[in-house]
Amino acid sequence: MIRYLTAGESHGPQLTGIVEGVPAGLPITEDEIALHLVRRQKGYGRGGRMAFEKDHAEISSGVRFGKTTGAPIAMQMPNRAHEKDDSNWPKVLAKEGDGKDVEKITVPRPGHADLTGIQKYRYDDIRPAIERSSARETAMRVACSSVARKFLKHFGIEIGGHVTRIGSVGYENSWEDVREIVDPLTEQGAETIFEKSDESPVRCLDKELTQEMRELIIKRRKEGSSLGGHWEVVVTGLPEGLGSFVHWDRKLEGQIAQAIMGTQAMKGVEIGQGFESGRRHGQVVHDEIMYEDDTYKRKSNRMGGLEGGVTTGMPLIVRGVMKPIPTMLTPIDTVDIETKEKKDTRYERSDVCALPRAIVVMESVIAPVLANAFLEKFGGDSIEEIEERYQKHT
Repeated sequence: MIRYLTAGESHGPQLTGIVEGVPAGLPITEDEIALHLVRRQKGYGRGGRMAFEKDHAEISSGVRFGKTTGAPIAMQMPNRAHEKDDSNWPKVLAKEGDGKDVEKITVPRPGHADLTGIQKYRYDDIRPAIERSSARETAMRVACSSVARKFLKHFGIEIGGHVTRIGSVGYENSWEDVREIVDPLTEQGAETIFEKSDESPVRCLDKELTQEMRELIIKRRKEGSSLGGHWEVVVTGLPEGLGSFVHWDRKLEGQIAQAIMGTQAMKGVEIGQGFESGRRHGQVVHDEIMYEDDTYKRKSNRMGGLEGGVTTGMPLIVRGVMKPIPTMLTPIDTVDIETKEKKDTRYERSDVCALPRAIVVMESVIAPVLANAFLEKFGGDSIEEIEERYQKHT
């Protein structure tokens, strides 16, 4: 089974990732991983750091002659902010010394891991919480997940996402309006969705909404505030029968929800029609079943490709919500942890709206979950062995 670990701080010398459990013989290159890293760095509303960070993950083990060996894959990604000639980060994040000559950060930002970090780990300086909880970590998460994503693509499974709402601007009927645009694209494979959404600076498939979202970002930037929003990820090519209903922790939607909610700034997730289905009656929620061309099919896909924790063979539809970034130019109230006095929040360089970038992270983090469900059913130690087993199924 595939699992990955990341290490590193936002402004440390590098991010590190290790991916284990990848079968031998999977073709993979650094350029293929870089594709989604580049996508993660694009999007209207991003902060100043993206102007100089050029993320590239260097593979240092687990790949030989362009194919995985079955051994753990190790990757490193340097942080340019740490390497700049005028950088103070080597001093601030030094491995040795007592740090007495480094200014402590004692004013936590509401909505971030600042206060909870010091409460849990008893730091006297918020900096360690800021560094590790930062969304900068998702760069290596995207790199690690890109390996699983390539594994899925090898078997015809594609992933693509788009933005459905930023702040108050979004589709009027989030389910029906989106389906009219997205469902025709899924017939060509889910990667068509991200290719089309990437043409929009906010990764929205609707041109009019794209312009309104840009205008709203400009407005909130001038106010010194921030924005979140809603997103959707679609997966095509999944066979029926992945996941299980026999135990709670084997239900695929539960595993997907863990991957989503374990990502910075995500506050909600739904499968298919999700929360909207709670407002409707059963006849217009559940997907009617038919038998055609020697196979079971569904007349609709309101359940989003999952029933009882198991894939149906229909496209998987995962939707979620991202909160506004808690770092804002216009301060809000907080308390100094040393003096206990009321203070204004401090500003750390950040995006106004990170959702157009975060959608790439959402596409990525579900890839290992789906790859493991696939391996559980068709697994083997090499791609060749898995191909033999999968061909018998199909």
